[in-house]
Amino acid sequence: MAELRPESTPTGYARLRAPRLNKGSAFTLAERSAYGLEGLLPPGVSSLELQVARTHAELANLDQDLQKYLLLSDLQARNETLFYAVIMSDPATFMPIVYTPTVGEASQKFDHIFRAARGMYLPISARGRLEELLGNWPQQDVRFIVVTDGERILGLGDLGVGGMGIPLGKLALYTACAGVPPQYCLPITLDVGTNNAALLEDPLYLGLRRNRVRGEEYMAFIDEFVAAVQARFPKCCIQWEDFANINAVPILERFRDRTCTFNDDIQGTAAVALAGIFGALRISGQKLTQQRLLFLGGGSAATGIAELISQAMALDGLAIAAARSRNALFDINGLMVKSRTDLAAFQKPFALDHAPIGKFVDAIRALRPTGIIGVSTVPKLFNQQVIEAMAEINERPIIFPYSNPTSRSECTAEEAYRWSSGRAIFASGSPFPPVEINGQKFVPGQGNNVYIFPAVGMAVFATEATRVTEEMFIIAARGVAEQVSDASLATGLIYPPQSQILEASLHVAIQVAEYIFDKGLARVPKPRDVAAHIRGAAYRPVYPT
Repeated sequence: MAELRPESTPTGYARLRAPRLNKGSAFTLAERSAYGLEGLLPPGVSSLELQVARTHAELANLDQDLQKYLLLSDLQARNETLFYAVIMSDPATFMPIVYTPTVGEASQKFDHIFRAARGMYLPISARGRLEELLGNWPQQDVRFIVVTDGERILGLGDLGVGGMGIPLGKLALYTACAGVPPQYCLPITLDVGTNNAALLEDPLYLGLRRNRVRGEEYMAFIDEFVAAVQARFPKCCIQWEDFANINAVPILERFRDRTCTFNDDIQGTAAVALAGIFGALRISGQKLTQQRLLFLGGGSAATGIAELISQAMALDGLAIAAARSRNALFDINGLMVKSRTDLAAFQKPFALDHAPIGKFVDAIRALRPTGIIGVSTVPKLFNQQVIEAMAEINERPIIFPYSNPTSRSECTAEEAYRWSSGRAIFASGSPFPPVEINGQKFVPGQGNNVYIFPAVGMAVFATEATRVTEEMFIIAARGVAEQVSDASLATGLIYPPQSQILEASLHVAIQVAEYIFDKGLARVPKPRDVAAHIRGAAYRPVYPT
């Protein structure tokens, strides 16, 4: 992230410590003379391409992904252009390192591997001064904030300030996958304490040593944060990330119609799942309105997916109540039915008028879903009995274990394909290698939010949108699914190859931007050529000359 104000033009040693300006060994001899760098670098001059190759070689010599994560983090703090050139040179290889699953381990070990300050930390002890603290950020025009309070990091739980790994990783993907210029991005952790006893007892823990704030005090802190962002950065979009269900849904409902904001766990996850469904339907030949989906998990991710699928079904002609009835939820207490008294308000629209069912496999046999979607964060719950039950009632059962990291996946790709005799349409939240069943090779897709939030972000950036709406995510989901080739579908792959993520994201961003302009949500005039406008605004990792 940026360390220098836009008007600063450091020279000499300071320039080598400014990640957005530093070229390292790529400074030309003329630049070294002009910037006072002579004698501060080895005399040989490298091209950016040679620097990328050198970094690839460094990474190849490391055995552990966490080591690679740390090397890349240090590179980002030292030479931002080279960092993005490396990531964008092979996104399929590097995305799992800079984000999930490796970021999960990095977040768990955050306090023990902390190297340098990146992003901003706003503690609740600074209540009343948040706008002042935001003024310490060196960039004056921030367009994207990814913010977490660290309470529900991936499937790993309360990691306190260690959750900062998530905003850092997400914003790196905004740039690497969709071209959002990094100088407009700001990762933030709101420190309201932690209920993780191990962290509170750890002498290396870097956050506030107190239990989490709840209730009115917590929401007042959130209110102050949003007001401070709007005051300091009026064109900024806030992305909420990895908040616990008890806070994620109310925060989104509180601000979605008042400012430019979205929750990636709810809406981004929903859109990538919907994109997976659209991709699956290209294999099965069925219609969206024919689907019946059963969710394992009943939190904000599950209800977010269920609601977006319901809204898409409604656009295809179903009444919204009928659409919601085709999306059932199953949690630790069984099928969500109307007779249950433990349901939250956001779960009740999906409660069925049905007798209680306590076992997931029994719910499959009773409801006969066309697909199951796992967002439970509990591994191995899609067991052999479950997969076989789905295969008994569907020619091409949809099996989506979306929980991540990999250790939390409801099943592996091999299990889904083997137990369904190769008939499953599979996608997961974390990456799995190709699988061969009876001589046929299957390429499992990763239902990664990276297909959605960077593209939506690029559209918001290029249009200076005032709001983020549900329909934007439906448009994004369709845009992702329509890019999957017939050759990919033949191997079971229902998402575009991650090696082509930048082009895929720009394609989606163009479609979302068209919607933003057409609905009057943009702050800038609609250009004659929206596609050229989007592509022209996209960041490219090249050194200025």
